[in-house]
Amino acid sequence: SARSLLTVAATVLFSAAASAQPSLKMMIPANPGGGWDQTGRNLASAMQSAKLVSGVQFDNKGGAAGAIGLAQFVNAKGDPNAVMIGGMVMVGGTYLQKSPVTLAQVTPIARLTSEWEVIVVPAGSPHKSMADLLKAFKADPGKVSWGGGSAGGTDHILAGLIARAVGVDAAKVNYVPYKGGGEAI
Repeated sequence: SARSLLTVAATVLFSAAASAQPSLKMMIPANPGGGWDQTGRNLASAMQSAKLVSGVQFDNKGGAAGAIGLAQFVNAKGDPNAVMIGGMVMVGGTYLQKSPVTLAQVTPIARLTSEWEVIVVPAGSPHKSMADLLKAFKADPGKVSWGGGSAGGTDHILAGLIARAVGVDAAKVNYVPYKGGGEAI
């Protein structure tokens, strides 16, 4: 289960500090409600249940594909009890936005999840299948809005890949970025 995976990861990450039970500072570079937020809070819960940490202080800093939170995390150097949750959105987002901070400035220590891309439409949408959606997209690309995480992230890249696959100019993709998964949903 996800909880077991998080407990195992927490044990590996903090086994040396288990007896001291430090208080953890967790940077979540997204607004509350999305995948990174849920992952971070579940990890913290598992770590507290396993008595690996005495408490967790969360800091949600959404926006710019995680670059705002990443910058704050990178600039707070030297705290051995600080961790950051992140994901693939940061790769394209920091590149697209020419961020002055990059993932090269942090050290990955564990992979806790995999990210899948899923396309959904509102229940009342006239598009009842992917074929319906693609037909409308090819006919008038600007009329189809693609919503997802920050510009340059995996959701944005998916919309561009779909455009390319069906022969639509990627510059015509009507992409609506949100600061976090909760807002996008």
